[in-house]
Amino acid sequence: MRRALLRTALVSLVCLTGLAAEAGGRRGVHPADRAEARFHPMYGNIPACDDPAVLGEMTSWFNSRESRFWGPLRALSYDRVAETGFRPWGDDFIPRRFCSGRILLNNGVYHRVDYSVRENLGLFGLTWNVNWCVSGLDRLRSYAPDCQMARP
Repeated sequence: MRRALLRTALVSLVCLTGLAAEAGGRRGVHPADRAEARFHPMYGNIPACDDPAVLGEMTSWFNSRESRFWGPLRALSYDRVAETGFRPWGDDFIPRRFCSGRILLNNGVYHRVDYSVRENLGLFGLTWNVNWCVSGLDRLRSYAPDCQMARP
């Protein structure tokens, strides 16, 4: 009885460890299943986190949303921008570059901003786009709790 229980526990541990390693890190993918081998291939050619086009698009969307729905806040600048992950879920998913930094608003307060630059998810699937969340300003809790769902 004791040996069977120990064997069951060991098998469970091995299975859970395998799933955790697969979910937490990059897993091996057959070359035919990679994003580059699709009918519309994705190569991971997306701009860097601190690219002016990326920050400009984020600023434009943030300022537009704030002025239209919530109030007078406007994005002024960014600092401490760094990449937090590139294709963290594997090569068969849509290529994404995850980034984090601080955004200075016109009220003089810095907020953490988490964002991802995603390939082929822009206009008509022809270009990249940015998905972002500003900590403390996720009023609809789309990325709750506190923008964690915008991170890898």
